[in-house]
Amino acid sequence: MTANRRFRNVTRTGPVQVGTAYDDRGREKHTAACTAPRCGFSADYDSRAAAELAARTHRCPVR
Repeated sequence: MTANRRFRNVTRTGPVQVGTAYDDRGREKHTAACTAPRCGFSADYDSRAAAELAARTHRCPVR
């Protein structure tokens, strides 16, 4: 099943975007996703600080 989320408070750190949305149970989640071609990195976090840390430290394996 696809997660159709409405993101708010979206910021960009290099190729990684961090956004805040509510999950299917109504809890606030923060997602970090890389927009580089063929990278495929994305992860959900419970805190905004954790998502921003992942965005700052992410290194794409494909160059």
